[in-house]
Amino acid sequence: MISSRLAREARGVAGCALRCSSRIYPQLARRALSTPSTSATSTSPSSPTHAPSPLPWFVDPSEEASTSSPYARRAAAPQAPTKPVAPLPASLPHDHPIVRLHSELKASPHLEPGTLLVCQPIPTAVGPPLPASMPKGRRRRGRTYVGEGVPQDTTGIWEWLVVAQVKEGTENRGSIESVIRVVRKALLTADPPLPLPLNNKRRVSGGWAMIDAGGFAVHILSKEAREKFFPERREW
Repeated sequence: MISSRLAREARGVAGCALRCSSRIYPQLARRALSTPSTSATSTSPSSPTHAPSPLPWFVDPSEEASTSSPYARRAAAPQAPTKPVAPLPASLPHDHPIVRLHSELKASPHLEPGTLLVCQPIPTAVGPPLPASMPKGRRRRGRTYVGEGVPQDTTGIWEWLVVAQVKEGTENRGSIESVIRVVRKALLTADPPLPLPLNNKRRVSGGWAMIDAGGFAVHILSKEAREKFFPERREW
């Protein structure tokens, strides 16, 4: 009975040793194979070290090197040449409020480059005077006689005109209103400040806004409005 028990324990120990040896030997073999390469790389400092490739494992480096990116073949879109900003007229005084306004408008990102213009209005021929007539009717309308001692001014309304065109497609997205704020701020903070009419909070319609600054007027308009009312063929 004791001998059979010892035989069973011996067989169990032998089986356990066999299983352990089957697991240990492959591990020792792998360590033996990996140790020389590690020692070789550590003992040879002159051998080049290869950095890990940034390419994933499923990409062939030869194909990646020969195939260029589709964005590399895309040529840059040609840019239209921008017109230079017209200089200020030589007859404009250096201390005129238009000089400061011109510098402020040149830095505005809402204006089309090269479209800012400062000029004198086109002289208009004076027509025959209206016949003098007194007011008529119950509401006293139709009067053309202004009385004695009032000079008849036959000159234009403004001495200078400032024409500023906003970028095409932005006239209905608040660009005209933004330029109006720039113009009002530049004129109201001038020394001395210019008397301007009250600011109209309504949205600009028709692509054209005008600011009456007394001796000159500022026109802020879209490309369509400029081609219609301020064409290039006119000698401004």
